[in-house]
Amino acid sequence: MPGSDRVFAAIETGGSKILALLVDVDGATLAAGRWATTTPGRALGDLTDFIAGAVPAGRALGAIGIAAFGPLVRDARARDYGRILNTPKPGWSGANLRAQLAARFAVPVAIDTDVNAAARAEWRQGAGRGVRSLAYVTVGTGIGAGLIVEGRPLEGALHPEIGHIRLARRDGDRAPSACPFHADCVEGLASGPAIARRLEAPHSLGDDPSTLALVAGYLGELAATLVLCWSPERIVWGGGVMGTAGLLARVHEAMGRSLAGYGVGEAATRRDFCVPAALEHAGLEGAALMARFEAARTVS
Repeated sequence: MPGSDRVFAAIETGGSKILALLVDVDGATLAAGRWATTTPGRALGDLTDFIAGAVPAGRALGAIGIAAFGPLVRDARARDYGRILNTPKPGWSGANLRAQLAARFAVPVAIDTDVNAAARAEWRQGAGRGVRSLAYVTVGTGIGAGLIVEGRPLEGALHPEIGHIRLARRDGDRAPSACPFHADCVEGLASGPAIARRLEAPHSLGDDPSTLALVAGYLGELAATLVLCWSPERIVWGGGVMGTAGLLARVHEAMGRSLAGYGVGEAATRRDFCVPAALEHAGLEGAALMARFEAARTVS
């Protein structure tokens, strides 16, 4: 079948919801789906029904791209490529949605972390355009980051779990960590659930100046760590928490304080170094890019 007649499925698995798109070769959306994140078996059934029912008559599915929560095996050479590793999400440790969808549809299925997929999309068509390297950081139910160089994610043994970098707790901060693995990682101290533990209902982060300053300080320390360890040309910030008015500017300021004038070059001092994400569903857009790239790679 000619390449222009192929369609591609994009999937994003999140902590609370699963999103899917069917797109054509130009990236135009043909169908969309959304489901609550429950079990791997339920997700497989929902996605199988969606993809099978959405492919138009006379056209063929070319490939599937998955932007997934992690940690996961993202090395395509590994026998268990796509397997979810030890995760706090009930029932998902050991699941391999990628392998199951590949078996169901007999097409190439690419998978990467949701933050890597989002970083790809922001670099190509969002807030990361024009730079060679960027870090995409999401602050929501969890905290994670994708690290991109010239459109390609940083390769290693596993995905860098930036959200679990250990931080120095601020004096007087005795709030329990929201991370079941670490008492003082950035996810445990500054993610959405961590912030909720610090606030009295019905207050939001923007209503509590002291908590806002504390969270900005922790995220600024994370940004400084990214600068010192990896030196991206830009950090793009996404996730629900980053929608808090004034937070991003405070994070940038806190990063500067944490770096304390150390010579890291001009990039980190520019006003456009820390910027908000430009794409509403960057992970899903990245999954669509992955599917189209995978189809072209396997054909060639």
